[in-house]
Amino acid sequence: MLSQTGSLSARALGGALLLAVAWSCDPAPRTPHAVPWGLDDFGDTIWPPAHATRIVSLNPTTTEILFALGAGARLVGRTEYDNWPDSARFVKNLGPGIRPNVEAVLSEKPDLVLLYGSGDNRSAARRFRQAGIVTVAFKVDRIEQFDRVTRLLGRIIGDSARGAFVADTVRRTLDSARALTRGLPRPTVVMPAWDSPLLVIGGGSFLNQLVEIAGGRNVYDSTSAPSPAVAFEDIVRRDPDFILTSPESAQRLKQRARWRALRAMRSGAILLIDTNVVVRPAVRLGEGAMSLVRLLHPEVKR
Repeated sequence: MLSQTGSLSARALGGALLLAVAWSCDPAPRTPHAVPWGLDDFGDTIWPPAHATRIVSLNPTTTEILFALGAGARLVGRTEYDNWPDSARFVKNLGPGIRPNVEAVLSEKPDLVLLYGSGDNRSAARRFRQAGIVTVAFKVDRIEQFDRVTRLLGRIIGDSARGAFVADTVRRTLDSARALTRGLPRPTVVMPAWDSPLLVIGGGSFLNQLVEIAGGRNVYDSTSAPSPAVAFEDIVRRDPDFILTSPESAQRLKQRARWRALRAMRSGAILLIDTNVVVRPAVRLGEGAMSLVRLLHPEVKR
């Protein structure tokens, strides 16, 4: 999903040389005398764009954030998966966000391209920069990454205050969800993510964080990957209290005989996620946490 040794003078010289190389290798337009804003999730320098009025967002998370920041009208392209808010559907669909159609993006003449920070997108990022377009890649898989990206996007569009407001509002709602379940028993859950290979939500995902905030515990919270591959027998051994999944996934699981080996399946302990809310680490994170509170702790009075 922003993201030695030697004498002080040698380090300063090294920094100056690195800055000079960065300026010479990055043709993207920017404000004169601009100071870099750090690194994106490819490790590339983020330069403040001279303009950010024609934005292509090839990352559904950044698309949602831009609309929340009031910059939806600046979007001239999105991915096929950007379906919220409803206004996003009126932005031109440029296809996939992974290995995007570079020519289609360039045809929209953007001055800023936002990518998902997948290794599959490194080549596209290079081509956009070579075309003189400010390009930033974010890999937003966790809540703290959402917070950072929201504040940075506010800065990029020239409204840092709005960026801080959106980030702080989400954080306050998450804090409220956490407070509602403080001290309560923590039911355990497994969250299937894919059938073959069998993938589950792991500790590296924002969904794991939301379950924790909502007063539950993911039985795979100790894994660092967002969606690790696991053996079904291992799920049975961990014996979660609930299966937390989408309505569509729940129907598939019920049709697979082996899932009857799980105590949660036999007892009907399946909790259905509202996928209209708990879908990605963006501006509805707080709402998603509250929806999980209602599932995991229906006894809580809000």
